[in-house]
Amino acid sequence: MLKNWKTGITTVAAAAAVSLPMAASAELSDDVLKIGVLSDMSGVYKTLEGPGAVIAAEMAVEDFGGSIMGKPIEIVSADHQNKADIAASTAREWIDADNVDMLTALDNSSVALAVQGLAAERKVITLNTGAGTTALTEEQCTPYGIHYVYDTHALPVGTATAMVKNGGEKWFFLTADYAFGHSLRDNTGAVVENLGGEVVGSIQHPLSTNDFSSYLLQAQSSGAQVIGLANAGQDTVNAIKQANQFQIVQGGQKLAGMLVFITDVHSMGLDIAQGLQFTTAFVWNQDEEALEWSNRFYERHGAMPTMVQAGVYSAVSNYLKAVDEVGSDDSDAVRAKLGEMELNDFFVKGGKIAPNGSMLHDMYLVEVKSPEESESEWDLLNVVSRIPADQAYISMEDTKCSLVNK
Repeated sequence: MLKNWKTGITTVAAAAAVSLPMAASAELSDDVLKIGVLSDMSGVYKTLEGPGAVIAAEMAVEDFGGSIMGKPIEIVSADHQNKADIAASTAREWIDADNVDMLTALDNSSVALAVQGLAAERKVITLNTGAGTTALTEEQCTPYGIHYVYDTHALPVGTATAMVKNGGEKWFFLTADYAFGHSLRDNTGAVVENLGGEVVGSIQHPLSTNDFSSYLLQAQSSGAQVIGLANAGQDTVNAIKQANQFQIVQGGQKLAGMLVFITDVHSMGLDIAQGLQFTTAFVWNQDEEALEWSNRFYERHGAMPTMVQAGVYSAVSNYLKAVDEVGSDDSDAVRAKLGEMELNDFFVKGGKIAPNGSMLHDMYLVEVKSPEESESEWDLLNVVSRIPADQAYISMEDTKCSLVNK
């Protein structure tokens, strides 16, 4: 195992645990199946996906048996540094020179859009687990792009709906200034307005912002009842911590974290985060099956899994199942098989990959526990309600994707 995030390349080869006889009709190009995990290994999204995504992919390969059709499965990984050009260059080299068959993680919307477009030109499947923009399955959908864990339509359906119905009708947004933040702000704003609420203002901030004081002061003086955080990772953590210093919640305004991860809550602590509601695709102790896998992940990573790290495991596992059932790594055949499969594992129940690439599944509205409620270090969330897939995701009748509406 070689790990060196600074060089931007990590390669983990899963040795075949059992040598299985290959079916006569089975075809595996280059006698190896290669999966690329392209993630933020050093920046603002490192904790929520990053090295944990590589561990999750390794676990999926190991649990599958370490080989497929008698041939090895290899995982290559790299740091995209939250730069679309670096990500595209890495993906191009992986596909053209190293014959990588599938790409996953992609925890930055600009990165994900660049890589999905490039991969589609080369007929390579992308199973995006980390980025949020709905453009991946709408305006820039491709036949080979799959959006697996969440999107910026599913997130506000739970959180914004609950807050507007509880009196939070006037919103002001702090928005990360790139594709993901814009998409999350716009989709959340649409939910708010459809429910009769109002967006009274918005301000954009650069990715990886350390000082939110000027943005928070504008939000505080806006007259908004709710300050929507259209950002993620360390940016969300910093914004909430500094909002606490300004006593914004104590002053009567509410914070809405539109994309929050359990690692963010752990970083902030329950004293600061208690009562915060947000929407997620996964809670590590939501049932016995999730608990068992999460404890295994914790043993290797030292932290409980986020929804996107759990999603990497599920995405890789189901990709391997599809390849095995098809008997080939041909991307058209595998994508067709993935579209036929019902996905069931600890992460997803009754999941379905739609023609536009959306993986349709239930989401959950959760609330951060108080310090008195928590029974252990990672016992941080209560599930408030389940959001059915048909409510969380864009209707296939309404989608803008050309693959569906021809």
